[in-house]
Amino acid sequence: MVALVTPFRNGKVDRKAMAGLLDFQLQAGTDAIIPCGTTGEAATLSHEEHRDTLTFVTEYVNGRVPVIAGCGSNNTAEALGLVQHAKKIGADAALIVTPYYNKPTQEGLCRHYEYLAGRVDIPIVLYNVPGRTGISIAPETVARLSRVDNIVAIKEASGSMDQADQIMQLCDLPVISGEDSLTYPLLSIGAKGVISVTANVAPKLVHDMVWAALDGNVSRARNLHKKHYPLSKIVFVETNPIPVKTALGMMGLIKPELRLPLCEMKPENAKKLRSVLKSLKIV
Repeated sequence: MVALVTPFRNGKVDRKAMAGLLDFQLQAGTDAIIPCGTTGEAATLSHEEHRDTLTFVTEYVNGRVPVIAGCGSNNTAEALGLVQHAKKIGADAALIVTPYYNKPTQEGLCRHYEYLAGRVDIPIVLYNVPGRTGISIAPETVARLSRVDNIVAIKEASGSMDQADQIMQLCDLPVISGEDSLTYPLLSIGAKGVISVTANVAPKLVHDMVWAALDGNVSRARNLHKKHYPLSKIVFVETNPIPVKTALGMMGLIKPELRLPLCEMKPENAKKLRSVLKSLKIV
C-alpha cells in the first residue's frame, strides 16, 4: 500500500501529475492507495485541497484498488468532517493519525477514536507515528480500541519492534508496517503489510517483497529486503517527503515542489539519493 505524495505545481495541487502517479501505482500492482497522509503533506493542504484531493483520487481509482483516505487532525471535530467526507465520496477506509501537538492522554486517545468510529460507518485504520506527533498509542490502548467494530488495523510507525510485538500479543488487530526499513522484520513477526513511502518510487519492489513474505517465501523476501533496504534508508535521510519527492522529480514523474516549512533537499543528500536510484535502475 502506498502513502502517496501530493504533487504541487506553482503552489497548487497538480492533478495531471497525480493522475500519472496513480497510473504508475496501478500498473505496478500496488494493492491500495493512501492519499493525504504524512507523505501527502496533509499538514499544509487547505481544508478544500484536502477534500478535493481525496475526491480526485477516489474517483480516479474508481474501485480498481481500495483507497484509504488520510483523515487525521489534532482537532477531533475537524477529523470527523474529514471522515464524513471520506465516507461520502466512497473511500474504502480512513487512516487516522493520533492527534499531534495536543499530546492527549491514553484515555483521550481512546475517546478520540471511539468518537470518530461511533459517528461514521467506515473502516478505520489507527496510525501511530510518535516521531511526528509527540504521542504514542500504548499497546494496551490499541487492544482496547481493537474491540471497536469498525477499527480494523493499525499502521505502526513507532520504529519499535517491541511495540508492534506487544500489540500482537495483546489483541488480534492487524498490524501494518509504517516504517519502510522495518517492513520485512515486522512481516516476519506477523504484520500484514505496509503503508509505504518507498513504494512511491519502487512500487513493484515493495509489492513483491511483501507478498513473498506473506506467501512464506522467506529466501525471496529476504533478498528483496536487502535490495530495498538502501532505498528505505535514503528516503528518510531528510524529513519525509523531501527525499521521495526529489526522487520522483529525478524520475520525471512530478515537479519536486514542496510547501514551506519543507524545502529542497541538500545537494550532497540528493547526490546520494540519485546513486541509490541508479543502483536500482530507477533512473
